[in-house]
Amino acid sequence: MEDVSLTIRRLSPQEFALNAGPLVDIYISAMGYDPAIRDGRVYSWQREIIRPGFTALIAEDASGVLAVAYGFIGTPDSWWDRQLRLALQKRGGATEVEQEILRSYFEVAEIHVLPRMQGHGLGRELLKQLLWNAPGKWALLSTPEVPGESNRAFSLYRSMGFTDLVRHHQYPGDERPFAILKTQLPLS
Repeated sequence: MEDVSLTIRRLSPQEFALNAGPLVDIYISAMGYDPAIRDGRVYSWQREIIRPGFTALIAEDASGVLAVAYGFIGTPDSWWDRQLRLALQKRGGATEVEQEILRSYFEVAEIHVLPRMQGHGLGRELLKQLLWNAPGKWALLSTPEVPGESNRAFSLYRSMGFTDLVRHHQYPGDERPFAILKTQLPLS
């Protein structure tokens, strides 16, 4: 009989950095990216452990790590924050509410579940625990656009109260457009 026990575990920043390779493998698998990006992503993920409020979680069972999520306080010196501000500027500038969001948000940098484990609630549990007591008034994340929002990621984010901040943003180096979503903290 297969062991179905599953645990969600917080990783220290050091533990996250040491295990960045296998965690990036989950990201590559879940996002359908070319494995050639692996080394660059590992390096990038390892550097992010110094971000203020860095928090990382994994879901694992006897077979190993099945999912990963991490995030940190959004700050103007990060690549993603600069992309967010650029997207708002292209749209005509940030509204007063959006300016308030930019001053106090937790960036859900990554949340990925192995494709064979998607649809079992791992993403929901990771997101709930990642955002529990997260520093900031808002949580922001981005996800690839799909026609009619017809995938598990959009379904999860919408069910957890995420709404549109920016749609169809083009990140450098990715051909797909992305939605940037927001929700107020704490989660309801």
